[in-house]
Amino acid sequence: MTPVTPHLRDLSTPQALEKADPGLLERIALALEALAGQIRPQIPDWRAPAYSWDARSRTLRAATAFQPLDLDLLKGIEAQREILERNTLQFAQGVSANNALLWGTRGTGKSSLVKAAFHDIRNKVNKNFHLIEIHKEDLADLTEVIDLLAAAAERRFIVFIDDLSFEQADATYKTLKSALEGGVNGQPSNVLIYATSNRRHLMPRDASENQPLHPAETAEEHISLSDRFGLWLGFYPCDQDTYLAMVGAYAAKLGIEIGAEDLRRLALEWSRTRGARSGRVAWQFIRDLAGQKGLPTS
Repeated sequence: MTPVTPHLRDLSTPQALEKADPGLLERIALALEALAGQIRPQIPDWRAPAYSWDARSRTLRAATAFQPLDLDLLKGIEAQREILERNTLQFAQGVSANNALLWGTRGTGKSSLVKAAFHDIRNKVNKNFHLIEIHKEDLADLTEVIDLLAAAAERRFIVFIDDLSFEQADATYKTLKSALEGGVNGQPSNVLIYATSNRRHLMPRDASENQPLHPAETAEEHISLSDRFGLWLGFYPCDQDTYLAMVGAYAAKLGIEIGAEDLRRLALEWSRTRGARSGRVAWQFIRDLAGQKGLPTS
């Protein structure tokens, strides 16, 4: 939950209250009600495969537009796919599995792999399996969300935190660290945590700068956060052949009629304008090409 104390200092007079943004006042009212125990997290009906935590309403909202890519479309990350699929399958089947951190270059398929692997295994193995996304800015609610999920013991949940990183003076990493450690009661057996990040250790390298006391211990604490994930998967920039294989797979999936040489030429031109080759760039190119051909991509 977003702290409200700094705002309350600015609303200490009737005149300030009259000029205050109504949206700000509403957020403060909701926060105060939550602190007073008047708002309880709402339990969904679990009909949807994926949900997103809404911190403001304290609700798990169904992801109505959840449409992951097919696993077979994810090229160049076969080794990572095999490992994450196996870990996810173990968990869906009710046996031991690890929390996972997928780290590396942006646009290389980390988030797509999490969603695609979950969706594929849910459809094949366990319909009582759900993906729960919580945004980094709402990590203060993580323990509350996990407690809510733990109560649905007949179901299994992957809590998904996308594009995770922490800056200096950001103490919310302690909430995640505590969740990964499981606290006194241990991590619930029906909850697993998957996170993606561009940083291997989640914290900037200079995270211990300007720390007057025991900087080495502070840095070690920050690094130890990523160590709490039992499974690490690295993602790296792809070469030209892999990029073109991605483009070809996407084009075939969408039924785009174009000659192989034209497709290659246009795809390479697109990557040069972006200054990068990755699964994300390949998909963005295909979306543009499909649009030119009058085809949808979903």
